[in-house]
Amino acid sequence: MKQFVLSIDIFFGIYCMLLFLVYLMLFRMSLLSIRQNLQKKAYRRPQTLVESEISPGISIIAPAYNESITIVNNVRSLMTLFYPRYEVVIVNDGSKDDTLQKLIDEFDLIPIDFAVDYLVPCKEIKSIYKSKDISHKRLTVVDKVNGGSKADAVNAGINVSAFPYILNTDVDCVLANDTLTRLMEAVLDAQNRVIAVGATLRMSNSSYIDSGTLVEAALPEPLLARFQEMEYIRSYLLGKMGWNYLNCIPNVSGGLGLFDKEILIASGGYDPKSLGEDMEMITRMCITMCDNNQKYEVKYIPQTLCWTEGPDSLRMLIRQRVRWARGLMQIIRTHRKVFFNPEYKRFGMIVFPYNTIFEFLAPIVEVLGIFIYIYLISIGHINTKMALLLLGFVYVFSVFLTSFSILLDNYVFKYYNRRRDIVRLCITAFLEPFLYHPLIVYSSLKGYVQELFGKKHAWGEMERKGITNNRKNG
Repeated sequence: MKQFVLSIDIFFGIYCMLLFLVYLMLFRMSLLSIRQNLQKKAYRRPQTLVESEISPGISIIAPAYNESITIVNNVRSLMTLFYPRYEVVIVNDGSKDDTLQKLIDEFDLIPIDFAVDYLVPCKEIKSIYKSKDISHKRLTVVDKVNGGSKADAVNAGINVSAFPYILNTDVDCVLANDTLTRLMEAVLDAQNRVIAVGATLRMSNSSYIDSGTLVEAALPEPLLARFQEMEYIRSYLLGKMGWNYLNCIPNVSGGLGLFDKEILIASGGYDPKSLGEDMEMITRMCITMCDNNQKYEVKYIPQTLCWTEGPDSLRMLIRQRVRWARGLMQIIRTHRKVFFNPEYKRFGMIVFPYNTIFEFLAPIVEVLGIFIYIYLISIGHINTKMALLLLGFVYVFSVFLTSFSILLDNYVFKYYNRRRDIVRLCITAFLEPFLYHPLIVYSSLKGYVQELFGKKHAWGEMERKGITNNRKNG
């Protein structure tokens, strides 16, 4: 028994130590990465891109499935971004409601003849619509057979798109007016070919939105959405920006990502069978670049450019996180040849191992550790005081990282106008380990079990409540 206890102590001790070291490293590198971004921003002239007639063209692709409540305002918002050369491609993915009809009526659309070149696989495209009104010339609406996934709808948009860069977003997302400019600046500033760029996302729940445009960001009132806001700030500001310093971004969110269309197509487009299509796409793009011995970069910028309506019910949140967990497991299984493979450079030696060891295995190690330590404490083989002391250290460390990311975000970017929002969000960080984190661990393990036993995943529908246009007092 003593040998078993010693082995357990060594294993969990090494794992926890490595995890803490990774987080401290990301903490330091994120500060350096954010500082570099702000220094570059101080010398930029964003109006140069806005005014230039040779700015690289961007095709915004936004799939829509039963989005009748918000579709018109959100499409109008996408058509008013500050950038000279872009188009908006809305993909109606076989909606069962009146999403398509609302678009036809609002934007005076008519079907046109269009020869679709299926460069990446997708379900049949039935019709393509353009507006008779020249003021809506940027807009293209694709009506297709439902493909059962966002990936299939995005592929349809890629096949219709006209420009060399693709912005993948969700039709319910609210984008900052300078989104395209900021993302393209990251492309043009880089020394090597940039295959993808992402930026920080936040919850739009409880924010003041007018006609699809963010007027005032506010802390989400539903506690579940507030936890997600806190999680996103920490994940993007400390996690993604830390990896950005090493050019080791593991994923670009499907809510907002700018992609090099040529590399995206060369990699086969999005995989409709993948439940983590955004991470899987980045994985294949990086593999494609390494297989062709091409230098590349995946970039992230710290500015919040996208607000999205997060799930505010346990059922919707768990379903979302189960899908993410299954998607991660699929990627690790499908692309296992990359694991610690020097042929894939930083992606194979850093990104993929990190995703496997500290993202995929973390929920399993955590739950096993809890049960094992409870058992060992019950039979008197572990010092209870030391175990509680270690648990307290983990708790304080977690709260520190989260609170620091919230305060850093407010100090640098000041998205909230009310101090009480900052205080309430920091208080949420103290509650996360007890209320929110167990839900995420449970969802991950549920996803792993479902994937192991091959349970068919039903995508379901995101319940849209729409965004209130009423400014809150205070």
